[in-house]
Amino acid sequence: MTEFRVAVGKEVLVFAAAHFITYGEGGCETLHGHNYRVGVTLTGELDPHALVYDFIALRRDMEGFLSELDHRVLLPESNPELTVARLDQEIEVRHASRRYVFPEADAVVLPVSNTTAEMIAGYLGSRLKTNLAQRSGLSIGRLAIEVEETPGQSAFWISSASA
Repeated sequence: MTEFRVAVGKEVLVFAAAHFITYGEGGCETLHGHNYRVGVTLTGELDPHALVYDFIALRRDMEGFLSELDHRVLLPESNPELTVARLDQEIEVRHASRRYVFPEADAVVLPVSNTTAEMIAGYLGSRLKTNLAQRSGLSIGRLAIEVEETPGQSAFWISSASA
Protein backbone atom coordinates (compact mmCIF):
# COMPACT_ATOMS: atom_id res chain seq x y z
CA MET A 1 0.00 0.00 0.00
CA THR A 2 1.27 3.45 -0.91
CA GLU A 3 0.75 6.35 1.45
CA PHE A 4 1.24 10.05 0.83
CA ARG A 5 1.65 12.63 3.54
CA VAL A 6 2.52 16.29 3.87
CA ALA A 7 3.93 18.03 6.90
CA VAL A 8 4.46 21.58 8.02
CA GLY A 9 7.23 21.72 10.57
CA LYS A 10 7.66 23.28 13.93
CA GLU A 11 10.14 25.86 12.67
CA VAL A 12 7.39 27.92 11.00
CA LEU A 13 4.43 27.30 13.33
CA VAL A 14 5.17 28.99 16.64
CA PHE A 15 3.39 30.91 19.37
CA ALA A 16 4.25 32.18 22.83
CA ALA A 17 1.71 31.82 25.62
CA ALA A 18 1.33 31.57 29.37
CA HIS A 19 -0.57 28.85 31.20
CA PHE A 20 -0.74 26.72 34.31
CA ILE A 21 -2.13 23.24 34.80
CA THR A 22 -3.85 21.57 37.72
CA TYR A 23 -2.89 18.13 38.99
CA GLY A 24 -5.81 17.15 41.18
CA GLU A 25 -6.06 17.10 44.96
CA GLY A 26 -5.25 20.81 45.07
CA GLY A 27 -2.07 20.68 42.97
CA CYS A 28 -1.56 23.60 40.61
CA GLU A 29 1.47 24.92 38.77
CA THR A 30 2.46 28.55 38.99
CA LEU A 31 1.67 30.74 36.00
CA HIS A 32 4.48 30.42 33.46
CA GLY A 33 5.06 30.62 29.72
CA HIS A 34 6.42 28.67 26.77
CA ASN A 35 7.54 29.30 23.24
CA TYR A 36 5.41 26.58 21.70
CA ARG A 37 6.21 24.98 18.35
CA VAL A 38 3.57 23.10 16.38
CA GLY A 39 3.91 20.46 13.68
CA VAL A 40 1.14 19.18 11.41
CA THR A 41 1.04 16.01 9.30
CA LEU A 42 -1.73 15.08 6.88
CA THR A 43 -1.99 11.66 5.28
CA GLY A 44 -4.30 11.10 2.36
CA GLU A 45 -4.96 10.47 -1.28
CA LEU A 46 -3.58 12.68 -4.00
CA ASP A 47 -5.89 15.19 -5.64
CA PRO A 48 -5.96 15.75 -9.44
CA HIS A 49 -2.90 18.02 -9.07
CA ALA A 50 -0.92 15.27 -7.27
CA LEU A 51 -1.22 16.99 -3.87
CA VAL A 52 -2.48 15.67 -0.54
CA TYR A 53 -2.95 19.29 0.49
CA ASP A 54 -1.20 22.52 -0.43
CA PHE A 55 1.65 23.34 1.99
CA ILE A 56 0.96 27.06 1.82
CA ALA A 57 -2.75 26.62 2.59
CA LEU A 58 -1.96 24.28 5.49
CA ARG A 59 0.53 26.74 6.92
CA ARG A 60 -1.94 29.63 6.58
CA ASP A 61 -4.70 27.62 8.26
CA MET A 62 -2.48 26.86 11.24
CA GLU A 63 -0.97 30.34 11.45
CA GLY A 64 -4.50 31.72 11.75
CA PHE A 65 -5.30 29.42 14.69
CA LEU A 66 -1.96 30.09 16.38
CA SER A 67 -2.29 33.86 16.06
CA GLU A 68 -5.35 33.64 18.31
CA LEU A 69 -3.19 32.04 21.03
CA ASP A 70 0.00 34.04 20.56
CA HIS A 71 1.01 36.25 23.50
CA ARG A 72 -2.08 35.29 25.49
CA VAL A 73 -2.79 33.47 28.73
CA LEU A 74 -4.40 30.11 27.94
CA LEU A 75 -7.20 29.12 30.31
CA PRO A 76 -9.32 25.95 30.40
CA GLU A 77 -13.07 26.35 30.14
CA SER A 78 -14.05 23.11 31.87
CA ASN A 79 -11.52 22.41 34.63
CA PRO A 80 -13.41 21.23 37.75
CA GLU A 81 -10.66 22.63 40.00
CA LEU A 82 -10.91 26.15 38.61
CA THR A 83 -13.57 28.82 38.56
CA VAL A 84 -13.36 30.85 35.38
CA ALA A 85 -15.65 33.88 35.18
CA ARG A 86 -16.01 36.56 32.55
CA LEU A 87 -16.46 39.95 34.19
CA ASP A 88 -16.52 43.44 32.72
CA GLN A 89 -13.83 42.97 30.02
CA GLU A 90 -11.82 40.78 32.39
CA ILE A 91 -11.46 37.08 33.07
CA GLU A 92 -11.15 36.02 36.68
CA VAL A 93 -9.69 32.62 37.55
CA ARG A 94 -9.71 31.09 41.01
CA HIS A 95 -7.94 28.02 42.34
CA ALA A 96 -8.03 27.47 46.10
CA SER A 97 -6.53 30.66 47.58
CA ARG A 98 -5.18 31.93 44.25
CA ARG A 99 -6.98 34.58 42.25
CA TYR A 100 -5.92 35.80 38.83
CA VAL A 101 -7.56 38.61 36.84
CA PHE A 102 -6.62 39.06 33.19
CA PRO A 103 -7.79 41.63 30.67
CA GLU A 104 -10.13 39.75 28.34
CA ALA A 105 -7.99 40.75 25.33
CA ASP A 106 -4.94 39.07 26.90
CA ALA A 107 -6.53 35.69 27.64
CA VAL A 108 -8.11 32.87 25.65
CA VAL A 109 -10.54 30.48 27.30
CA LEU A 110 -10.17 27.19 25.44
CA PRO A 111 -12.80 24.43 25.31
CA VAL A 112 -10.51 22.02 27.21
CA SER A 113 -10.29 20.60 30.72
CA ASN A 114 -6.65 21.60 31.29
CA THR A 115 -4.13 23.61 29.28
CA THR A 116 -1.70 20.73 28.86
CA ALA A 117 0.23 20.29 25.62
CA GLU A 118 -2.02 17.28 24.91
CA MET A 119 -5.19 19.36 25.21
CA ILE A 120 -3.72 22.22 23.16
CA ALA A 121 -2.79 19.71 20.43
CA GLY A 122 -6.34 18.32 20.53
CA TYR A 123 -7.85 21.79 20.33
CA LEU A 124 -5.73 22.72 17.33
CA GLY A 125 -6.34 19.35 15.67
CA SER A 126 -10.10 19.62 16.08
CA ARG A 127 -10.10 23.12 14.59
CA LEU A 128 -8.02 22.04 11.60
CA LYS A 129 -10.09 18.90 11.10
CA THR A 130 -13.29 20.95 11.01
CA ASN A 131 -11.68 23.38 8.58
CA LEU A 132 -10.52 20.56 6.28
CA ALA A 133 -13.94 18.87 6.37
CA GLN A 134 -15.48 22.02 4.90
CA ARG A 135 -13.29 21.81 1.80
CA SER A 136 -14.63 19.69 -1.02
CA GLY A 137 -12.50 17.23 -2.90
CA LEU A 138 -10.10 16.45 -0.04
CA SER A 139 -9.46 12.86 0.92
CA ILE A 140 -7.55 13.07 4.20
CA GLY A 141 -6.93 9.77 5.94
CA ARG A 142 -5.13 10.87 9.09
CA LEU A 143 -4.28 14.15 10.77
CA ALA A 144 -1.58 14.52 13.42
CA ILE A 145 -0.72 17.59 15.48
CA GLU A 146 2.43 17.89 17.59
CA VAL A 147 2.75 20.59 20.23
CA GLU A 148 6.25 21.04 21.60
CA GLU A 149 6.24 22.87 24.92
CA THR A 150 10.01 22.94 25.30
CA PRO A 151 12.70 21.30 23.15
CA GLY A 152 12.40 17.54 23.57
CA GLN A 153 8.96 17.65 25.25
CA SER A 154 6.05 17.18 22.85
CA ALA A 155 2.48 15.95 22.95
CA PHE A 156 0.65 14.51 19.96
CA TRP A 157 -2.99 14.36 18.85
CA ILE A 158 -3.73 11.90 16.05
CA SER A 159 -7.09 11.40 14.40
CA SER A 160 -8.48 9.63 11.38
CA ALA A 161 -10.34 12.00 9.08
CA SER A 162 -13.58 10.06 9.39
CA ALA A 163 -13.64 9.93 13.20
